[in-house]
Amino acid sequence: MKNIYLIISVVLLFPSLCSAGNKYELGVIVGEPTGLSAKQNLGGDKALDAAAAWSFSGEKSLSLHSDYLWFRNNVFKVEKGRLPLYYGVGARLKLQDKSLIGARFPVGLQYFFPAERFTVFLEIAPVLDLFPDTDFDLSAAVGFRVLL
Repeated sequence: MKNIYLIISVVLLFPSLCSAGNKYELGVIVGEPTGLSAKQNLGGDKALDAAAAWSFSGEKSLSLHSDYLWFRNNVFKVEKGRLPLYYGVGARLKLQDKSLIGARFPVGLQYFFPAERFTVFLEIAPVLDLFPDTDFDLSAAVGFRVLL
């Protein structure tokens, strides 16, 4: 069963790690759940992100998600760096005794430090679980990534 988790994690993170000339970011996401985070900047105001994270509250689980994101750079002005607002749509797979598949709708802020080698982000993501039952969930996290 652990091999299945590893394979699914690699499949979800693979697109973000195989960019052809595009910047990508690797880091950590902390909250509910906590784990590894990757993002591929697609150019302009679009990006793909993915995470493999572990939930330690309630029923222990491995949560995998991937989102398509849109960034709005002119919402918040900062003296140095950039602070775009982002929103998106994606999918979540939560592996536990009764595994769940759902749609995610993340909204967040990502601060790019002036040198643009390090970023921090804060996001909240309502989740609509679709299978095996319909239910509503909410995840929230802070994180950092290094641009590679």
